[in-house]
Amino acid sequence: MMFPMTARPCHRRLVLHLVVLLASLPVRAEDWPQWLGPQRDGVWRETGILEKFPEGGPKLRWRAPLGNGYSGPAVAKGRVYVMDRVPSTERRSAPGGGGKQRGALLGSERVLCFNEADGRLIWKHEYDCPYDVAYPSGPRVTPTVHEGKVYTLGTEGNLLCLDAGTGKVLWSFDYKKELGVSSPTWGFSANPLIDGKKIIVIARGQGSTAMAFDKDTGKEIWRALSAREPGYCPPVIFEAGGKRQLIIWHPEAVNSLDPETGKVYWIEPFQIRSGLTVPTPRKMGDKLFVTAFYNGPMMFKLDADKPAATVLWRGNTASERNTDKLHSIIATPFLKDGHIYGVDSYGEFRCLKADTGERLWETYAATGGKSDRWATTFIVKHGSRFFLPNEKGDLIIARLTPKGYEEISRAHLIEPTNHDARRPVVWSHPAFANRNIYLRNDGEMRCYSLAADENKSVPAARN
Repeated sequence: MMFPMTARPCHRRLVLHLVVLLASLPVRAEDWPQWLGPQRDGVWRETGILEKFPEGGPKLRWRAPLGNGYSGPAVAKGRVYVMDRVPSTERRSAPGGGGKQRGALLGSERVLCFNEADGRLIWKHEYDCPYDVAYPSGPRVTPTVHEGKVYTLGTEGNLLCLDAGTGKVLWSFDYKKELGVSSPTWGFSANPLIDGKKIIVIARGQGSTAMAFDKDTGKEIWRALSAREPGYCPPVIFEAGGKRQLIIWHPEAVNSLDPETGKVYWIEPFQIRSGLTVPTPRKMGDKLFVTAFYNGPMMFKLDADKPAATVLWRGNTASERNTDKLHSIIATPFLKDGHIYGVDSYGEFRCLKADTGERLWETYAATGGKSDRWATTFIVKHGSRFFLPNEKGDLIIARLTPKGYEEISRAHLIEPTNHDARRPVVWSHPAFANRNIYLRNDGEMRCYSLAADENKSVPAARN
């Protein structure tokens, strides 16, 4: 736009005032108190974040020793909560499925609370927990912090409610003892969901695949659904058809329930091999998406007038290798602007059309550069770009569009120490809070600043 000569000084003053105003806007800080963040959607909404990593990577704020585990950290009110396992070298037999005796690994699980500012350990709660599962490195579930309490779920089904300030156990529920069930092959892994006065969990057993408890007292509110295996998929609640619908995806069906009562709204059968319902269901508009390692994806169209759904499309194969659409195992996909972004069975980062499942592109750049079984990267949206922490311990900043994968910057933040994949990996979802990233391996937790003003070589992002 052109301005008359006499107006240009005024225009310059206006621009200067706007720059000063923008620079003085408060930087929004936000906690990460549960799986996939504050709104359980994998979106990081803080401002003042760096655009690119400085040479040598972002500033390391602190590091703290930690035991084994897949449990990601949760950050709330100046504290960082995480779970780990301290194994024993001893071994003893323990009852397994079908009455058989299997070798249990002795050890204990711990809930740890750290000071967010410096990584100092504030408290820990430890309990004996022999493991009788595959991939026995440690707990799987991210702690959930809500209204002064922290809720944790251990690999063998120990559901705990602790005082967030002291670590005192307020109530507990032992899945195996109370329900008379065994642990799934890979342990109890579904992240609990807080909904109003309730905590909703995936348990196991006849009529108790899904359960709801009073979050403050532990009193059972309802139980629902039966499935041979519970799967590993977190419960989620979406608004559709004029109702709040609780989506429970177990290895026999996708289910929609009334979250207040556990009453079933609708069920769509979907038999999943090896019980591998893992990634969190995703909703975009009137579409609901799920994806599994062997059986592939299923896309639903949700009814606008009532709680009901029809299958829009599904995968064409039940093969881990012959995958035309998206067969995910660990990372939860992201749905955006009519497209699906996710990681396929051997690390192929893909973009699909949400309406049809048609694949537009794929790349190995985000996961490790080559085909590897179960290779993964987690997907966190920030403004117009994505932060992609991968299994190699790298953090990538990238743009994801239907046109392709555009890498902006990359930094190596932590060493992959877990060898359950027969290669070194990091399979723990990090937390993004207070303009930092908190991530862990089987030896330590690290906190790096991702704030622009602490990584001076790059400007802040305000998107």
